[in-house]
Amino acid sequence: MDKTIVIDYQEYGSLEELPCEDCALMQRAIESTGAAYAPYSGFHVGAALRLKDGTIVVGSNQENVAYPSGLCAERTAVFAASAQYPQCRDYEALAIVARNTEGVLCEASPCGACRQVLLEYEFRQGHPLKVICYLEGGRVRVFPSVATLLPFSFEF
Repeated sequence: MDKTIVIDYQEYGSLEELPCEDCALMQRAIESTGAAYAPYSGFHVGAALRLKDGTIVVGSNQENVAYPSGLCAERTAVFAASAQYPQCRDYEALAIVARNTEGVLCEASPCGACRQVLLEYEFRQGHPLKVICYLEGGRVRVFPSVATLLPFSFEF
């Protein structure tokens, strides 16, 4: 029997079209690309995680010559938030962006490992974690939940 999966998301033509708090979150993600350590890929990724109380925790990718010992920006941000705010299990939104080798903003989306990690945080908190991804040309895609990015996940 054939089945179909439909994924809900919103797409905006520019950052300025986002709600103010999401635009500000993406701006923090853009800033955090400057802290990336990416001498091997040249792909500088920044992530910014907004907690329910408005606190923003940033992350950036950190590569290592002993690949795959590095870590993606998304996991850096959620792991830092978990370590710095262990009492908080209310993550509202995560913004992700990248800069290419020329320093130009480019499209970014969580890898499979990040999707699984983010989904576990979403399950633990009992409500959706919105994911905001920068797209080519300044457009933005917003997923209402990590579950929309990983419909067939590991269960726990």
